[in-house]
Amino acid sequence: MMGDFLQPWHILVLLFVAGLLMVPAIFYILTLVRVLNKCASASRTIEPAMMWFYFVPLFNLVFHFFIVVNIAKSLSNEFKRRGMSIAEDAPGRTIGFVACICGVCKIIPHLNVFFYMLYFVPWIIYWLKIAGYSRMLDRAPETDILAGAP
Repeated sequence: MMGDFLQPWHILVLLFVAGLLMVPAIFYILTLVRVLNKCASASRTIEPAMMWFYFVPLFNLVFHFFIVVNIAKSLSNEFKRRGMSIAEDAPGRTIGFVACICGVCKIIPHLNVFFYMLYFVPWIIYWLKIAGYSRMLDRAPETDILAGAP
């Protein structure tokens, strides 16, 4: 009876759905990579290429915290370097942590569906915040206030 459940078309549907779910995640990582590339190497606390570790299953539950912390530090360093003031001390860190915590809670049995749905809200807000910071860096002059160089 159980063997009747897993038909070849079920696998195809699962692969298709998994592929669809990967598309936004790829664009999310591309956004993170772009914002880090806009930061001077001296401002970065994590390398842009490391963002792709987000796709390692289970490891990403912990690594996403490192991504959020290090992007916040990198952006803060870059904003200071360019002499820009922003309202947040650690740009995006709070909403990023909320997304990370909801992401970890997705592994809780019987509550995982709830946390999967809940995860998308702060994750998208974090993504939009980082994209906004990226646009701010595009508009800001590329001067190094800390070094006194134009």
